[in-house]
Amino acid sequence: MEKLERYRTYIKQLLSDYASLSPSEGEAETELIFDTERDRYQVVHTGWKNRQPLYGCVLHLDIKGGKVWIHHDGTEIDIASKLVNLGVPKSDIVLAFHEPLVRQYTGFAVG
Repeated sequence: MEKLERYRTYIKQLLSDYASLSPSEGEAETELIFDTERDRYQVVHTGWKNRQPLYGCVLHLDIKGGKVWIHHDGTEIDIASKLVNLGVPKSDIVLAFHEPLVRQYTGFAVG
């Protein structure tokens, strides 16, 4: 359980740090979505920009089966590397945005 709490803390901190650096433009804002009961974590841009509706998930991570699943990383920060730098072993990180057959070649967990 200690490992899961560490992973939760790392994810929430990394996503919060990213969201705090995201510029707000017009009526757009960056939202943090933390579902700690189901271990789902997202950063979402929402609002309006140039009179157009804006919505998009920038980061989406889950914790499943004791591993961090990165479903989407639409940033330049390379969230997987940030997690590794914090001490999360690559064997506990799944790059879920790669199809299952490719994951074995990434150096990270396959599932």
